[in-house]
Amino acid sequence: MSILRMIYLGLAILGTIVPMMAYFPWMQENGVDLSSLIAAWKANGATTGLYYDLLISAIALNVWIVAETYVRKDYWVLICLPAIYLIGVSCALPLFLFLRTRPVT
Repeated sequence: MSILRMIYLGLAILGTIVPMMAYFPWMQENGVDLSSLIAAWKANGATTGLYYDLLISAIALNVWIVAETYVRKDYWVLICLPAIYLIGVSCALPLFLFLRTRPVT
């Protein structure tokens, strides 16, 4: 495995762990309530801006993954679609790059 692929894999792992370190304590305190989570993301202008920034990035990444899957016929990268919305862009983007840089047979 190349150094670049190892970096992508490390970033995907880090992009999973770091956000979950914030989400899990919040979920323990507030429960698993999506509407409360979205309300917390829109608590002030700074978090609202970040919310929309990540939402637009997630949609763009979603379109890119689907387009690349159509062109390359590499269906394993579709695993990144649920990762976008269940974990976040910080995991899904490096995971997609990790999968995309492997040789397709």
